[in-house]
Amino acid sequence: MALTFDAGANAAGLPKILSALAARGVPGTFFLTGNWAANSPQAVVQIASAGHRVANHSMTHPGFTGLGDDQIAQQVSGAEQAILAAGADPRPLFRFPYGERDARTIAAVNSLGYVAVRWTVDTLGWKGTSGGASVQSVADRVLAGLQPGEIVLMHIGSNPDDGTTLDADALPQVIDRIAAAGYGFATLDARLGR
Repeated sequence: MALTFDAGANAAGLPKILSALAARGVPGTFFLTGNWAANSPQAVVQIASAGHRVANHSMTHPGFTGLGDDQIAQQVSGAEQAILAAGADPRPLFRFPYGERDARTIAAVNSLGYVAVRWTVDTLGWKGTSGGASVQSVADRVLAGLQPGEIVLMHIGSNPDDGTTLDADALPQVIDRIAAAGYGFATLDARLGR
């Protein structure tokens, strides 16, 4: 199974996430927006130097189905350039903001050399405590969807209303419970046969 982390807002949960992954020897795949990479280049270096996979999550995190092909190319290429400038290569993995995609937008991303990756379970940790989520609900959602090939969607940033980092806070428990169930961890490159 693969643990994936989207970054677009801030890096509030990153120290806890990197610490939990390192302590347990677990790899992660980090989908970064270009703006996030440009604003947090040291964080990009930390992620890459820890051996985790870096991937593209667009430049500014817009919904893609309302964009023209030129705008899609600008979003994908802009993020690629920003992430490369920060010291990591996001190719060939791409995650659509909000998971919003259709056949046209997938084809446009593919034409730019990227493979679109979704998820099988969203922890909903991004909702924060103000949105009714908790560390326990995050862990329980992941475990309820546990299956070979599971792709877990988590977020690096804090909730803008309450400042919580539930995904980061739940990660040690999530990893331990998944391992106890007999599952191993891989980056998405391994899942794609790379």
